[in-house]
Amino acid sequence: QAQLVESGGGSVQAGGSLRLSCAASGRIYSSAVMGWFRQAPEKEREFVAGIRWSNGRSYYADFAKGRFTISRDTASNTLYLQMNSLKPEDTAVYYCARSLQYGETRPTEFRSWGQGTQVTVSS
Repeated sequence: QAQLVESGGGSVQAGGSLRLSCAASGRIYSSAVMGWFRQAPEKEREFVAGIRWSNGRSYYADFAKGRFTISRDTASNTLYLQMNSLKPEDTAVYYCARSLQYGETRPTEFRSWGQGTQVTVSS
């Protein structure tokens, strides 16, 4: 039901940090799982991190563990992705979306995709 809009992308040097935001214009149900994905040119859309909206429990792709942190602000209906120690291979368009199943990583099981925000990491 919620319309999602990503922001916070930009260009950074390797080793730098960015914080992405995903603003929901409508209600995010407490049972929902919100996720971040990314897609580089000529590559498939790839899961990054997910979070259960009700209790904040999170899960990550292997490449994101220890570098990225997903969080949310329930009062403002905003999802965040803090990205540290960025690498050139992190360059992609980053998207947020919602699912009903905690632990889900398949793009086909997520809905209400935003338009994405570009992240570019240079060496």
